[in-house]
Amino acid sequence: MQAQTQGPAHDKPEQLQTVQEGLLQGEQVMAVFDGKGSGTGFLGITDRRIIIQDNSFVGKRTALTSIPYSRVSAISFVSDKSMFGKFASSSALAITAGGKDYEVEFRGHDKAKYAHDVILFHMK
Repeated sequence: MQAQTQGPAHDKPEQLQTVQEGLLQGEQVMAVFDGKGSGTGFLGITDRRIIIQDNSFVGKRTALTSIPYSRVSAISFVSDKSMFGKFASSSALAITAGGKDYEVEFRGHDKAKYAHDVILFHMK
């Protein structure tokens, strides 16, 4: 995970700013991590919800989807480990909420693990 001098953990300042601009009163950002691969722009984690940017809409449209923790029914940590099992070149989270599955792939293991643990902690 990239060390930050101030504020929440994040990969790209513009993604953090996007999440901060949409916060509810009193809501706090915990992390914003860049997604890998097609479709997902980023995963934002606040103290109230998960925010996923989805870039896969037809016509170059983008959606910001908010998922309250109370709607999350399952979270899975999916790892693409090397054949020696010593490190993960990429890891993903699979989040099930409201009957829909969301998957976000990250570069490396640490961001996915952090996001998994924070979301799991907030699930009711």
